[in-house]
Amino acid sequence: MHGSHDPRQNHLLAALPADEFARLSRYLELVPMPLGHVLSESGIPMRHVYFPTTAIVSRLYVLADGASDEIAVVGNEGVIGVSLFMGGATSPRRTVVESAGHAYRLQGQVLMDEFYRGKTMMHVLLRYIQAVLTQMAQTAVCNRHHSLDQQLCRWLLLRLDRMSSNELTITQDLIAILLGVRREGITEAAGNLQRAGLIEYKRGHITVLNRAGLEARVCECYAVVKKEFDRLLP
Repeated sequence: MHGSHDPRQNHLLAALPADEFARLSRYLELVPMPLGHVLSESGIPMRHVYFPTTAIVSRLYVLADGASDEIAVVGNEGVIGVSLFMGGATSPRRTVVESAGHAYRLQGQVLMDEFYRGKTMMHVLLRYIQAVLTQMAQTAVCNRHHSLDQQLCRWLLLRLDRMSSNELTITQDLIAILLGVRREGITEAAGNLQRAGLIEYKRGHITVLNRAGLEARVCECYAVVKKEFDRLLP
């Protein structure tokens, strides 16, 4: 542990019994996660996995023309680098820090050794992967069938679930990139939520004023994802 930092702020690490956590903890390295830092690129093998504690990371699929869409978000509930222990070595996705904070880094081989012991870590990671697959599938459905207002509500609620405050530091340009839409659409959607008294937006800061209001306005996609995470990773 480093001051106020503790690996067990990450829910996957916190789920391990004492003996497994002790085995891993001596290899865990606290690292800063600055805004915009790229943790992995498409087709390039990773050597480490990252367990976020206060940072939030976006998993993006980047097209040949440079356009991108967010397919999943990872915070203190998860891990970055699942391709290492799934046997695929690489992934066709980019992972980028969208909210600065910290994570604990672990050598990939150490995690693989723990995974193949077949104990709690293996079962926790497999359940996590199932939950992430649900998030990815529901994101695709949401982006295809629901309004941008609803998508923005889902996007905000998923971040709130992974944060200790109700304030996000992020620009409308970056939100537009993550949702794969034009900036003008985000400006309109954010304006609708602000006029409804649900959020306050100014100069790259979004403050959620009424979470219950967001939950009432969001489509069913948010509840589907949250229910699956709660079921698989209580």
